[in-house]
Amino acid sequence: VQLQASGGGLVQVGGSLRLSCAASGRTVSTSVVGWFRQAPGKAREFVAAIRLATGSTAIPESMSGRFFVSRGKSENMVYLEMNSLKPEDTAVYYCAASEDGIISRSPVRYTSWGQGTLVTVSS
Repeated sequence: VQLQASGGGLVQVGGSLRLSCAASGRTVSTSVVGWFRQAPGKAREFVAAIRLATGSTAIPESMSGRFFVSRGKSENMVYLEMNSLKPEDTAVYYCAASEDGIISRSPVRYTSWGQGTLVTVSS
């Protein structure tokens, strides 16, 4: 499966962005889509994940209430809505796909990755 993340950009503190993840190829095998982010000099960090069949989601407590993950009417699309953005949210955001049906916060469980989209939050 191939993934394409888009929607990043420059936003002011307190603003909002919606990132999109488009899946193509052998999407029938994709069961979970996750979002991760990586800031310069830091490890890749789990942001959100959604199980496509059920819509079940997982978001870290530190982002809960600000970040929301959803699927489109087509299961080929997954969205990450980010609100009340802070400078520390600045990072490259990646979407990734897993075939094992388990919502995991570990990037090693995800076998396909998109190229990432840069989000910059300016103060």
